[in-house]
Amino acid sequence: MPYFIYKIFSGPTELVKTLEKVDRYDNYKEARNRARSMRADMGDDDNYTVKVIFASSELEAEELMMEKREQPILREWEK
Repeated sequence: MPYFIYKIFSGPTELVKTLEKVDRYDNYKEARNRARSMRADMGDDDNYTVKVIFASSELEAEELMMEKREQPILREWEK
């Protein structure tokens, strides 16, 4: 399964996001390095985040990126 790199732009609410596919890689190391270089090149005025996702298709990748995830519960010793 391939790795996809996306730019995620925030919308007016937390549930609304705009996704822009940047590239697709078959190798995780190449995808990770590209995402790291994109993050390093970001300026202060850029309003997006860069994410790498592992999925069988572009549609599945976008569905996974759009789903709402619960925040992890912090234990007392993790604070």
